[in-house]
Amino acid sequence: MQAKQGVQRGRPAGATTFEAAPAQAFGSVVRAIRLEEGFAQENLAHLAGIERSHMGKIERGEHMPTLAVILRIARALGRSAGELVLETEARLASPSGKPEN
Repeated sequence: MQAKQGVQRGRPAGATTFEAAPAQAFGSVVRAIRLEEGFAQENLAHLAGIERSHMGKIERGEHMPTLAVILRIARALGRSAGELVLETEARLASPSGKPEN
């Protein structure tokens, strides 16, 4: 008797949900804005309602936050999630990994 293979909706077999480049670009945007605004990482994490260690992983590009967490980080930074995403896209499009002015 052959066992049924489970079907995973929305993703092809072998696909993962983590992509390093967008995670790293988003993290560098968050870090740059945080430093520009003069926040300590711990303060930003507190304002966003997440653990400091989780914020560190986001900033280092080791973790891609959910939409809910992105919205909380944006609010804590006094920005819109759209601004964070636009800056992330600019970093991804730039050969140097920094937004072009």
